[in-house]
Amino acid sequence: MDEYTPAQAAAVTGLPLAAVHKAIDNRLVRPRSARSGATVQRLLTKEHLIYLQLEAEGLRLLPVGTRRGIAESVQRSPKTDVLAIGNGNALFVECKSARRKVEKQLKQLSHIEEMVVSDPEIMRGTPVFKGTRIPVDLVADMLAQGATGDEILEGYPTLSKEKIAMAPLYMRAFPRRGRPSRRPWQGKKAQGRKSYPLSTLLRSA
Repeated sequence: MDEYTPAQAAAVTGLPLAAVHKAIDNRLVRPRSARSGATVQRLLTKEHLIYLQLEAEGLRLLPVGTRRGIAESVQRSPKTDVLAIGNGNALFVECKSARRKVEKQLKQLSHIEEMVVSDPEIMRGTPVFKGTRIPVDLVADMLAQGATGDEILEGYPTLSKEKIAMAPLYMRAFPRRGRPSRRPWQGKKAQGRKSYPLSTLLRSA
């Protein structure tokens, strides 16, 4: 994988997806546009991700013009450990750590992709862990609701702690279309119950 969607960039760098799109809209990073049917996708390079990692680490506090210059420098010299910015090199930006973090997260993302399959014949194409019918989003939701890895493993022994731990990363990088980002019913108890005589239900039917 040499190009990455904004969702993948957000998952790798830890930036909110809205912040990634804002960086694109402000022309801090300039992705390539690729059309797939009626959809136009914006694709980012590894160099873009390194810059976005710097944004996640606090670069967003600087003026847009300064950030744009840093982004251009990263694009030109992605292997530079330290960037000197401004007249008289008044600002130094340490890039080595950001680059290593991005490379580590990209390896994890590639690894989790190998663990997951999406097949129309299995759960209608819902991404599941290979060799199982266990949806990745189910595991990610359970973790988000406070379940521990051991508790999930007890219920789904065909998984591993590694797969469980990587489920949230996969879902951030590959969000399902049409899947609500918020589920207002989760974690809430029923407000009450009403019962009706069977004869009433039969008449209403």
